[in-house]
Amino acid sequence: MSASLCTPATFAPVLSGAAILNLSTNLVTGVNSTVSSTFNYNHPTIKVTNATYCNVTVTYTHSGANDTINVETWLPMNDTYNGRLQATGGGGWVAGRFFLSYQTMTAAIGQGYAAVTTDAGLGSATEPTSWGLESPGNPNLNLLQDLASVSLADEAVIAKSLIQSFYGTGPAHSYWSGCSQGGRQGLMLAQRYPDIYDGIVASSPAINWAQFIPALYYSQLMMNLMGQYPKGCELDAIGNAAIAACDGLDGVVDGLISDMDACSFDAFSTVGTVVQNCSQTGTDIPISATAATVANLTWTGARSANGSFLWYGKSFGADLSGSATGQGDAATVCSQNGTCVGNDADANPLLAIDWAKFFIQADANFNMDNITHEQFDSIFQSSVQRYNDIIGTADANLTAFKAAGGKMLTYHGLNDQVIAPKGTEDYYNAVTAAVPDVQSFYRFYQVPGLQHCSGGNGGQPTAIFDAMVAWVENGTVPETLPISFTGNNGTAVNRKLCSYPLKPKYDGMGDSNSADSFVCS
Repeated sequence: MSASLCTPATFAPVLSGAAILNLSTNLVTGVNSTVSSTFNYNHPTIKVTNATYCNVTVTYTHSGANDTINVETWLPMNDTYNGRLQATGGGGWVAGRFFLSYQTMTAAIGQGYAAVTTDAGLGSATEPTSWGLESPGNPNLNLLQDLASVSLADEAVIAKSLIQSFYGTGPAHSYWSGCSQGGRQGLMLAQRYPDIYDGIVASSPAINWAQFIPALYYSQLMMNLMGQYPKGCELDAIGNAAIAACDGLDGVVDGLISDMDACSFDAFSTVGTVVQNCSQTGTDIPISATAATVANLTWTGARSANGSFLWYGKSFGADLSGSATGQGDAATVCSQNGTCVGNDADANPLLAIDWAKFFIQADANFNMDNITHEQFDSIFQSSVQRYNDIIGTADANLTAFKAAGGKMLTYHGLNDQVIAPKGTEDYYNAVTAAVPDVQSFYRFYQVPGLQHCSGGNGGQPTAIFDAMVAWVENGTVPETLPISFTGNNGTAVNRKLCSYPLKPKYDGMGDSNSADSFVCS
């Protein structure tokens, strides 16, 4: 019966303050796919076999806003539908309707969830060149607000109405799953729309947008001001030395730093150490004082011209050079003779440059190569003043979300090379101070060795979404999360993630590859 209902006549979504421009349906059959956990953040690898669903795409506009937004909802057939909605987030400048959201939606359909995503009116754009300016000098605030918050409530309202029309009843439970931009979106939903989702997984969240985005340029700024640029192999060697120095703080040497707060390391201790066969030169080179300076300032984080704190830096062991990930605050490009310059095309500084171009300077031709430290400070201050309320997403008052019965889980990789994990820690501490008994509805986990959302050598928390569902539906409190990875010697390692502020520590007696040998302390 569900298949016969996959026609536009079945659906009549209504959204307050908006006009529905178009509704299309498409019956999709015979879906077979294996969705890897690498691209299915918060979830394990899911095998989808012969799935069928009704794809309903709703196009609408907010009256007077000159926007056109698409919400895409996938509705599985009655015999496979589990009665739940799973919404999925975006990444970078993308709200959704792209490769990663479609991966997550495919896996969700395979598990019986109805799934939904939105493009927030940005279409297929992956950066703001096509939409950031209404006209020269005028940032497109309507679309920025759609990305930041407005479209998130809209897609939930639309998806729930489509589910009601298709199955005859609304979803029994509604969930959000996202990482990075998707993590920020999840926190925004808890803050501004507290009764829309029963459970939210908001991982590696891009909160504090107005601070952390301009801060991504700080290392490039300082290299430009010094006129000195280290080679990527030097920064990589310094990062490895930091890991080696602090690896054993949790009681076991495994290539991971589990307690960043206990780690103290000065990059200058490595100066003169020879890097064998540097990838930029093909020769053996000593680590320079320049490389040590850049590593230390990237770890310390952005500071103003007078030395005051602006934003947190990356953690020891994160990819500073971009050599491994293409996302490094201190990325450089080197010629064959070993001369290096800053790499503005690396994903991290490019995020900061695009933000400054379109939303601070409102000039698509603005060039940051030769700005002064004082000009950087001005860009940073303007970002915070003008956009914190729009896209900052750091409101710690989650009282309404708690009162609505919502549950939320967040993880952040300690080796995140894009978003400083200290920002998420800072936010969780603020919620703890603002809302009594925070752990009754919101928990946060630090993940040793994990890069941005996935990657790194410490494993990925693939059980976090299912743990959140069990918390919502069965009251099972996720005191710890399981995590598995392959150790340095190729052996399987099973560990546990502790609910912050606790950290995992080896008990000194059992098998260090077993989660049972670690305690949260």
